[in-house]
Amino acid sequence: VEETAIQCGYCTTGMIMSAKALLMHNSNPSEAEIRTALSGNICRCSGYTQIIRAVRRAAEEGGGRRFHIRAAS
Repeated sequence: VEETAIQCGYCTTGMIMSAKALLMHNSNPSEAEIRTALSGNICRCSGYTQIIRAVRRAAEEGGGRRFHIRAAS
């Protein structure tokens, strides 16, 4: 949110899940690794710059350890 990576919401769920999976396995990914991890998602609003910046920031602030995704009960 702080990196303005969320716009219309079309890609948000897929981007979050892909970023979470990446950061769980690689807490310090390169930009190329981030792009590869997100490559299966289509964003209709941005050029992916903000999304890549948000994943980089998440990695810097704690990687996959900080963000917890719980299954719906």
